[in-house]
Amino acid sequence: MKTFAGLVLAAALAAGVAQPATARPVTDCPLRDAPFSVDSPLVDIMLSPAAKAVLEKAAPGRFSKLPPRFAGTTPPTFAAILSLREGSAMTGIKAEALPAIDAELRALPVTAADKVARCARYDNEVPRFDLPKGKPHLLLFEKINGFKDTPSVDAARAALTAMAERKGWALVVTDKGGAFNPATLRQFDAVIWNNISGDVLTLSQRRAFQTWIEQGGAYVGLHGSAGDFIYFWDWYADRLLGARFIGHPMAPQFQDARVVVQAPDHPAARGLPREWTMNDEWYSFRTNPRAIGATVIATLDETSYKPVGMMNQNLRMGDDHPIAWTNCVGKGRMFYSAIGHRPETYAEPHNVVLLEAAIDWAAVSGKRACPARR
Repeated sequence: MKTFAGLVLAAALAAGVAQPATARPVTDCPLRDAPFSVDSPLVDIMLSPAAKAVLEKAAPGRFSKLPPRFAGTTPPTFAAILSLREGSAMTGIKAEALPAIDAELRALPVTAADKVARCARYDNEVPRFDLPKGKPHLLLFEKINGFKDTPSVDAARAALTAMAERKGWALVVTDKGGAFNPATLRQFDAVIWNNISGDVLTLSQRRAFQTWIEQGGAYVGLHGSAGDFIYFWDWYADRLLGARFIGHPMAPQFQDARVVVQAPDHPAARGLPREWTMNDEWYSFRTNPRAIGATVIATLDETSYKPVGMMNQNLRMGDDHPIAWTNCVGKGRMFYSAIGHRPETYAEPHNVVLLEAAIDWAAVSGKRACPARR
């Protein structure tokens, strides 16, 4: 009798999806069995001939004219972080047409080939690391299924590599979600997500990461790691990050803004002035992480730039606009900074000081900062 994994592997081969020889087929991707809908990631609809036909009927010729980065099915692709509901404006589909499209999509069967195609952007490859003793161990994670801004990813990696050399940290890099298993995670003091976009972890990898964090691990997130319009993992967006992205300025996209330090006594703010001005792409969020108990390290002064997004979207958060914060998640620690779209930001002196102090707190000095909450 064939196992389920064997059946999936057979379907993958039939569908022409390559499987790494050293890894198990991925069978537990988060949306594998979910019905098609207007809230599905657009990539899953584009991967299915039947689902794509529904969209072509609703907007003839529109999807074939979308730029590949928006409708591509090979990661990284915007289609992994857009749903039809979120992206309907690009296709000319009106909001009132979505319920009928949704009903037609939900009526489609989710086939074995659909499940294989959905899981193909995940991996089970477990990297091996040779980590020296006596140093803090940092894992720099770079698996990106959504939007990948290669210059910023590369600049962040270079800056963190230089930082690790200065500080005596042991830093290793992987783009494999398979690193998120209990045995591998136990080797590390902190995991740094380098501008991660798109859903990247399987269900078992999610569980391993969440458990590791809650039992005392540490997460550091850079810029795009909280910059997706839609998330398919509520714990990551609402508990780990504590904020959901709504947009960034487009008039212009990059602007000078005043960064104000709100927690000067926190170790993550060590060495920073009370304020500074720098140029970047400035994120706004639907929710304020203070609502779940976060300590805001720095905010933006909205009077110092124009928080206006695409189609004159109002991106104002008011007098309290967090841009970098820390929090306890069980016994674990998190730090997130929304600074970091432009490659130049990773050489900006104040931002370098912020990242160095925050990583040191997360991985080394702050290990007792988060006793388990009752």
